[in-house]
Amino acid sequence: MKREEIKEGAIFIADSHYPHHGDAFLELLKKLENGEINTSQLFLMGDNFDLLFGYNDFIQTFSSEAIALLGKLSTKLEVHYFEGNHDFCLKEVFPDIKVYSREQQPIMFTLDEKKVAISHGDKYVTGFGYDLYCKVLRNKTILTLLKPFQKAIINYYMQKLSQKKICHTFEDFDKKVENILEYYKEADLVIEGHFHQSKVLGKYISLPSLACQGQVGVIKEADMLFITL
Repeated sequence: MKREEIKEGAIFIADSHYPHHGDAFLELLKKLENGEINTSQLFLMGDNFDLLFGYNDFIQTFSSEAIALLGKLSTKLEVHYFEGNHDFCLKEVFPDIKVYSREQQPIMFTLDEKKVAISHGDKYVTGFGYDLYCKVLRNKTILTLLKPFQKAIINYYMQKLSQKKICHTFEDFDKKVENILEYYKEADLVIEGHFHQSKVLGKYISLPSLACQGQVGVIKEADMLFITL
């Protein structure tokens, strides 16, 4: 199967944590919609919403404007959404977007003949407990059974998330990356979000968080640049 290509000018948006940590994500979507920013390819790298999941209408009310804008953009742009630990089960929310679940990630692309592995960043070196938590949280049956209590549960977690401090320096990040790269030996380049670090360590690109660094990744001449849009 032929791998898809990362195109010149592709934009990578990671860890916006909208709406609790600023409106940068919403404003960027507006600029894409009105043509102020142009691209033919958009990579949403997970946790762009502070909390959003499928099989639930109530959770969508917190981010309805951004959801609607993404729906419009997906009809005229090539959009890839790599689900994170805050936004998942999104295929029914964004039917025209290529959505990749945690289980499907990483997805292999090509960039200037390089093999590029792309993932949100919480797939490897996470531990059994976290892996089990992710599977339970993404289970359609469980999400459906919780619907009678949805407003109380969602309101509680939305309030809790709004007070969470998400911007920090990851101690021993080099060692963490070294362990992660053990799973990416076939890749020439690895692009991930999740850690909010905005660093390039060898072949590993840790994308900036839109909420923390206020930047995105943009492909220029087959290289990844971190810029403010």
